[in-house]
Amino acid sequence: MKVFHQLDDIPGDFGPAIVSVGNFDGVHRAHRHVIDEIVRRAKAGKAQAVVVTFDPHPSRILRPDHNFKLLTPLPEKLRLLELTDVGVVLLLPFSRDLSLMTPHRFAHEILKKRLHAREVHEGYNFHFGHKAAGNIQVLRELGREMGFEVHDYPEMRLRGENVSSSHIRKLLSEGRVSRARHLLARPFSILSTAGRGRGYGSKYTVPTINLAHYEELVPKDGVYITRTRIGQECFDSVTNVGNRPTFGADSFAIETHLLDFHPLELSAETEVEIHFLDRLRDEIKFPSVDALKEQIGRDVRKAQKYLRRLGQKPLPRSKQ
Repeated sequence: MKVFHQLDDIPGDFGPAIVSVGNFDGVHRAHRHVIDEIVRRAKAGKAQAVVVTFDPHPSRILRPDHNFKLLTPLPEKLRLLELTDVGVVLLLPFSRDLSLMTPHRFAHEILKKRLHAREVHEGYNFHFGHKAAGNIQVLRELGREMGFEVHDYPEMRLRGENVSSSHIRKLLSEGRVSRARHLLARPFSILSTAGRGRGYGSKYTVPTINLAHYEELVPKDGVYITRTRIGQECFDSVTNVGNRPTFGADSFAIETHLLDFHPLELSAETEVEIHFLDRLRDEIKFPSVDALKEQIGRDVRKAQKYLRRLGQKPLPRSKQ
């Protein structure tokens, strides 16, 4: 997969292209449906399959006070896009200048002039250009003028739920990681490195690993059944997201208890990736450390039963 980081990276003889434009945060089922189609159409028509996306996410420029959190930080989004077999990603730097582009200029400068688009594929609620003035109908009219076809896709629903990045964010904010997993077509995960723990896990309970500070979206505070990849090894695990109130702590942490633990060599660069499978309970302040240990034992037994039913562990991340 080639990644163009600006318009000037695109060769002058590039194309023809089958294109989809969007944020693709999460690269969820609905995104995959559109991308799979542009890949199929591109192969059939001897064209390039191109995803156009943005960095940073437009919300961070247009609504800087919104404290917007990503489902998939950029490196993870690019990794997931690479798994789709799309040939090219155009990663446009989203700036105030880009946000001021009219729909006509966006279509002419990017879709026609740079990408030589033959087809453009978008979801039913696609908007583009300054103040989101362009929609599917505007895009279709511009396509007739500029020589590309527009294919639009209806809302995807799964078991009565809208498959969208915003709805998945809502599910995660409610701790409903199992439902989010179905809409994403994979477990929601966060990727960081090992952080410095406060020693509570090894001292009082079971072997633990703390995640370094993580800036993007995490599920609602609580205790979750997870699988954790540390470097190239995967472990069954139970993960606490929150402030660990039993210890009187007042700082947020993501702390994972490794169920099939063995000694590990860790460095500041060792990747730690936590896959959230299901929610066990809310975070609770216990009257004593012994009471917490008893509850952790119950959590572990529930997690082990769930994981036995689930079966095979996820494979370690492939190298990019």
